[in-house]
Amino acid sequence: MRALLVVNPAATTTSARTRDVLIHALASEMKLEAVTTEYRGHARDLGRQAADADDIDLVVALGGDGTVNEVVNGLLHNGPDLDSLPSLAVVPGGSTNVFARALGLPNDAVEATGAILDALANRTERTVGLGLAAGTPGTEDESVPERWFTFCAGLGFDAGVVGRVEQQRERGKRSTHALYVRQVVRQFLEEPHRRHGVMTLETPGQDPVTDLALSIISNTAPWTYLGNRPMYASPKATFDTGLDVLGLKRLSTSAVARYGTQLLTSSPEKGPRGKHAVSLHDLTDFTLHSKAPLPFQMDGDHLGVRTSVTFTGVRRALRVIV
Repeated sequence: MRALLVVNPAATTTSARTRDVLIHALASEMKLEAVTTEYRGHARDLGRQAADADDIDLVVALGGDGTVNEVVNGLLHNGPDLDSLPSLAVVPGGSTNVFARALGLPNDAVEATGAILDALANRTERTVGLGLAAGTPGTEDESVPERWFTFCAGLGFDAGVVGRVEQQRERGKRSTHALYVRQVVRQFLEEPHRRHGVMTLETPGQDPVTDLALSIISNTAPWTYLGNRPMYASPKATFDTGLDVLGLKRLSTSAVARYGTQLLTSSPEKGPRGKHAVSLHDLTDFTLHSKAPLPFQMDGDHLGVRTSVTFTGVRRALRVIV
């Protein structure tokens, strides 16, 4: 087997020594080329090259969810093709590693590498669905290129939190769960649309859902983790169905306290609920429109502001080694 290992040297939870150990372990079982990323978007470029090559069977992403997202977008730059595209394997090296953990991999790079080697020896893999987001035709965002996401996207509040965390990291702060909590509080205090939502969700053949102040799009569950605590925004979301949406129509102090508590105590059977909460399951196509530009994120990466985004749930998009 010929494999490409894409290594993010800035991965939060792996040292250079650990990465060397993992590379040697993988190289002992396959013909491996290891490439260290040097700039933002490099992992996407490497994934594209692997997709276009004729001799790569597997791409291994060693890094966090951002690295995985880039590799996936590179692999699928011409769309899904289960018969010809390389498979993907993920070695978690970030601070949260939602995609790897949702696949059932250990949240430890060494243990996950062992699990991947076992899966390769046993020839076990699964096919997962992915989300696709693009600018909406006929809007000012129509020229925004489409982009894949593996586990979540968000327009509004949660994307604002992601943007604040990225700003803090650029200033040298470590990506910790305490950092995220502080930025949630700051985003809430400065959120201009928390009492009157400005988003509308449109689904073909359905009445529009109006006045949303928050929208979280999930491709799997959990939505994220706070330390080792999983948080389920849409408990029914899976890699085998379409996309799920959690929308909140109010972000007042009492509403945030209530829904925040529900997220912290959520489970595979129960997520946020209430008269201001909207939960939609297994959507294939829908669009979010906003009356004002709002921050947008995918897989934990802040992508600027948008006023309209069209989403597609694509089943059986990628083969993953697990």
